[in-house]
Amino acid sequence: MKRILLQLDTDPIPSTFDRIVALDAGVDEVISLGGITAENVVPVVHGAIFTRKPDDLKNTAIFIGGSTLEAAEKVFATVRQTFLGPLSVSVMIDPNGATTTAAAAVRSVVTHFPVKSKDVLVLGATGPVGQRTALILASLGAKVRVSSRNMQRAEAVASSIRNRIEGATVIPCDCSDDGLAAAVDNADVIISAGAAGAGFLKEAEWQSIETLKVAIDLNAVPPAGLEGIPAAAKGTEHGGKVIYGALGVGSLKMKVHKAAIEKLFTANHLILDSQEIYALSEDL
Repeated sequence: MKRILLQLDTDPIPSTFDRIVALDAGVDEVISLGGITAENVVPVVHGAIFTRKPDDLKNTAIFIGGSTLEAAEKVFATVRQTFLGPLSVSVMIDPNGATTTAAAAVRSVVTHFPVKSKDVLVLGATGPVGQRTALILASLGAKVRVSSRNMQRAEAVASSIRNRIEGATVIPCDCSDDGLAAAVDNADVIISAGAAGAGFLKEAEWQSIETLKVAIDLNAVPPAGLEGIPAAAKGTEHGGKVIYGALGVGSLKMKVHKAAIEKLFTANHLILDSQEIYALSEDL
């Protein structure tokens, strides 16, 4: 029986990247649909769960993508609510590659430095990758600082994560020029996840942080969020600190993405969100 993936994209044109990765992961058929919303997704889900016997539904799965995290999460919630007992399929959410990138970034850190009870600063934490990165870090027991140039957005992200992770320590920080010094103070790890063109720290600034062990810049488009970290850096030691660039993390991100797609077809009830996808990265 063919393995069929429904690629549900909240953007008008479904991502070619997500489609190609799915095919490279061994999916037989990808049905790509754009313009998916929480309001129109129910009949799409019905089409997925009513066409095969329950024992065969592990051969159908749903991938939710798009460029907007909030829109994807609404679709994700509606999809899960539409299932009817054994009439369900496995679902993965990875808008704009945010979940798999975040999993790969955190896994890269943990390879060198356990984050439990450590101070980790996520720069640009209100974007899709930043939010997912902060969520995974909080689930691992890190003391997470979520930063933004807009403190209201930082506070909203921190509150959302605390609501999802019981006992999480998540602190909103100001990463504007006036607040950046306080945000980076005594940080053990810094992950820059800002939007393209968002530069945060000069090389001399992050190099001068004596407590800093690992620095990751996830911006592949110049200028770098953390100046002086090459995009291809992958666990390189630089000035006594371990550094990763966007491409260095990207190689693991691709492995995580493909592994998650493959995992979807092992059962018909799997829900692959941030923590589940991070767990897959631990085996890679």
